[in-house]
Amino acid sequence: MYKSLIRPLLFRFDPERIHHFTFRLIGIAHKIPGVKIWLRKKYRLQNPALSKKLWNLEFQNPVGLAAGFDKDGKLYEELASFGFGFIEVGTVTPRPQAGNPQPRMFRLPSDKALINRMGFNNEGVNALVERLKKRENHDLIIGGNIGKNKDTPNEKALDDYLYCFDKLYDYVDYFVVNVSSPNTPNLRDLQDKKPLTHILKSLMEENLQNHSPKPILLKIAPDLTDTQLNDIIEIVKTTKIHGIIATNTTINRSGLSTPTNIVESAGIGGLSGKPLKARSTQVIRYLHEKSGGSFPIIAVGGIYNAADAREKMEAGASLVQVYTGFIYEGPAMVKRINKGLISGR
Repeated sequence: MYKSLIRPLLFRFDPERIHHFTFRLIGIAHKIPGVKIWLRKKYRLQNPALSKKLWNLEFQNPVGLAAGFDKDGKLYEELASFGFGFIEVGTVTPRPQAGNPQPRMFRLPSDKALINRMGFNNEGVNALVERLKKRENHDLIIGGNIGKNKDTPNEKALDDYLYCFDKLYDYVDYFVVNVSSPNTPNLRDLQDKKPLTHILKSLMEENLQNHSPKPILLKIAPDLTDTQLNDIIEIVKTTKIHGIIATNTTINRSGLSTPTNIVESAGIGGLSGKPLKARSTQVIRYLHEKSGGSFPIIAVGGIYNAADAREKMEAGASLVQVYTGFIYEGPAMVKRINKGLISGR
């Protein structure tokens, strides 16, 4: 029903506007007595075979919601009703920012893809903290994806990451350092070995000051060369962070079936969805093999079904995340993936 009726209707409207509309709808629906229970019965799949323990965290299943979908933590409890094993909020910055001018999100239906240049639009870390303080379901694992404000120069980026880290520390279960979005000017320069080592080492030093350190992961771009991936492996070992999320969106536009003029009319931004699948898997496999499996990897990029998720896990991923696939496949997607992981189909 979703793909045949609901999705065609939703896809008639601007992607960002329909995102906010569906968010309001989900929020309203959960206030109706019995709806939350009904949704959880319909979409959640609980099976011990799906559980995964990483970093002393118990994941009820390996399928998470990637950062960017619920930037400001407005619906993390409600979105959990659709069966996610964990939810990542953000990317959040110290101060609120509007992001890039609209329109800034575009669909490529024939490629089952999106192009976005949102630009870390969010209400700021303090607003997120206030929402996370109201968290009711403490069995739900929540990750905090942190970034820097657009007007913060790269030489002061560490201040922004530390600020978000300290503010969120008591309210999330793990952290993700985002230096790989293509939509904040010069942000990806922070993926270079020297600045990235400095940021991650400083965050780990701050982390170890706490009585119970939280896992810190790094989210990387799919556009890194093998030499840069080798640097990432070395950085993980040097800084002793806890893992990698592979991968963010790509600036590559090759191999798309969407006509070139339509792709070009969308302009700059990160491409996500099916076209990212192969490269994401390639990066995961490279990191896993070259590092000897010395750190966990969370896979994201082109996951639409159980076969896609299994491919990522066979390449070396411990967990997976979805975003664009959830938009194209609908609310039953997570349950279908988990059922397929159990059955092997």
